Amino acid sequence: MFVADWMTKKVITISPDDSVSDAVKLMKEKKIKHIPVVRDEKLKGIISDRDIREFSPSKATSLDVYELHYLLATTKVKEMMKSKVITTSPETPVEEAAMVMHDQNIGSLPVLEKGKLAGIISDRDIFRVLVDITGVRHGGHRISVTVEDRPGSVREVADIIRKHGFSLQSVLTSYEKAPKGFRYVVIRCYGEGKFGALKAELMGTFRGVKIDKG
Repeated sequence: MFVADWMTKKVITISPDDSVSDAVKLMKEKKIKHIPVVRDEKLKGIISDRDIREFSPSKATSLDVYELHYLLATTKVKEMMKSKVITTSPETPVEEAAMVMHDQNIGSLPVLEKGKLAGIISDRDIFRVLVDITGVRHGGHRISVTVEDRPGSVREVADIIRKHGFSLQSVLTSYEKAPKGFRYVVIRCYGEGKFGALKAELMGTFRGVKIDKG
């Protein structure tokens, strides 16, 4: 799965010379938190709701609400936007985009293709990826086990699940925080198989078995 599969293609943009009030209005109307700043089809920066929140107290601590509105109306986007923008491409694996957003503590990545803005991917899109690839929306049973880190160990878990009449819905594995020489496996499955026998065999074969019946 790549950024192109999950990004928003119809991007709401704003000009560097527009007012911050225009940006605030767009964010509220479109229910978005980040707006790429574009001039002549070129990305010039990005402005976020966080930028606006951080700007307002520092510039307007002594202003009343009317003066604050005036300040935002007379301040141009280019005065507040981040001009050094971290971007990605449509061909970037979506998990790499998620890692960049996490490590850089940012909520979105403009997507550039041949130097032009082709889309934007946000933390909300990443949440959608997680929901979709795990299949959690479709219910089913969630099985987590700790297996030895060796060839075929994940397949052994899957084979036991299928053996007892269940179909696999998703398979996720991770080494993070697992004991040395082991890895965690989370499998979602569905069906009307022999649940009691499945649970007994898994618990008799693997470590750290936890089953949440759907």
